[in-house]
Amino acid sequence: MRAWIALAALAGTLLFSACKKSSTDNNNGNTPETPGSTAELTDKVLTDKLTFPWEVLWGPDNKLWVTERGGKISSIDPSTGGITLIKNLTDVVSQGEGGLLGMVLHPDFANTPEVFVAYNYSKGGTYTKKVVKFTYSGGTLINPVVLLDNIPAASTHNGTRLAISPDKKLFITSGDAATSSRAQDMNNPAGKIQRINLDGSIPADNPFPGSPVWTFGHRNPQGLVFVGDRLYSSEHGNATDDEINIIQKGRNFGWPNVEGYCNTADEKGFCQVNQVAEPIQAWTPTIAPSGLDYYNNNAIPQWKGSLLLAVLKNSELLQLKLNAEGTGVTTISSFYKGKYGRMRDIAISPDGKVYIITSNGGNDKLIEVGGK
Repeated sequence: MRAWIALAALAGTLLFSACKKSSTDNNNGNTPETPGSTAELTDKVLTDKLTFPWEVLWGPDNKLWVTERGGKISSIDPSTGGITLIKNLTDVVSQGEGGLLGMVLHPDFANTPEVFVAYNYSKGGTYTKKVVKFTYSGGTLINPVVLLDNIPAASTHNGTRLAISPDKKLFITSGDAATSSRAQDMNNPAGKIQRINLDGSIPADNPFPGSPVWTFGHRNPQGLVFVGDRLYSSEHGNATDDEINIIQKGRNFGWPNVEGYCNTADEKGFCQVNQVAEPIQAWTPTIAPSGLDYYNNNAIPQWKGSLLLAVLKNSELLQLKLNAEGTGVTTISSFYKGKYGRMRDIAISPDGKVYIITSNGGNDKLIEVGGK
C-alpha cells in the first residue's frame, strides 16, 4: 500500500514561498511574551489521578476523553472529576516519552463511532509506532484495524498528534525518533506529517503518489489543530527554535538542516534549494511546546481568535493571538506559569471552557479554566 519512492525530486517541483517575519520579531524572530491577567478567569483541578496523560479531547458524550502513555483510554466527567476506563491497550509499550499517545474521534461520531489512536509497541523486538482504528461500542473499544504501521519509535521524539481535516482525512505527526537524518529521508516515515483516508488508504491527491507523506523535515511535532482548512502545528526544536508552523502540502520544514527561520548563510542556501517553509513563530531559548488548540468562543472573549499552547519546559499555558488573516502571531500571553507543572495538551468544550492536562509523572491533573 505504501510505495516509498524517489520523492525528493518531486518535492523540487513545488512552489517556494517564504514566510515574512513579523515586525514584532526580536533577535531570533521571537514575539515577546507578556504575563496574561487571570482576573477574569477561574481555574480548578477536576482530578489529580492521571499518570503521564498525552491526549485530551472533548467527547460526544460531553466528557473528556484522555489517553495515558501506559495504555489507558478513559473518560472523565467534568462535573464530578470521576474517571471511567474505556480501554486498556495491553500491547502498548511505554519507553521514556513513548507509549499510548495521540487520539482523535470521528467527526460524525453519532453515526460512525470510530476512535483513532497511535501508539508504540514492540514489533519483533523493534520499538515501532502504529495507527489503529477502533469502534466504540458498549462503553469500550472493539474491532481494531491497523491503518499505518512500521513508523520508527524511540524513547524521545515520537511526535504523534492526530487531527481530522474538514474533508475527513487523518493527519498524523511523527518525530524523527531520535535520529535526525530520518526527517529528510523520503524513504523513512519518521520526521513526517502523514495524511491518509479514514480507512487507511492513501488519498489520490497526496503530494507524493503512493505515499502517505504530506510534509517532511520535522523534528518532534507534538501539537496539531485545524482552523477551518488551515493546519497549525507546534514543534520542539533542539537547543534553539521551538516552532509554530502552518502545514502546507508537500513542503519541507527543514530539520535537521534548518532550525527555525532561514536566517544563517547555510540555512538560506538550503531553504532556497529545498523550498523550506518557515515557522510563523519561533522561541529561543526553547520552551518545549506540546498540545495546541484554537479558541473561538465568547466565554473567554480575550482569548477569542487565538491558538492556545500547552508548554512543558516553562510549565505554562500560552495564548498566541493571531492576526486577522491567521498567518502570523501578534501577541503572546502566559498563564498559570509554574502553578500546575508541565502542561501537555488542551481541549475546549462547546461552551468555551478550556481543559488542560499536566505531564509531571505523578498525580497528573486535569484542570478546567473558565470565564467569570
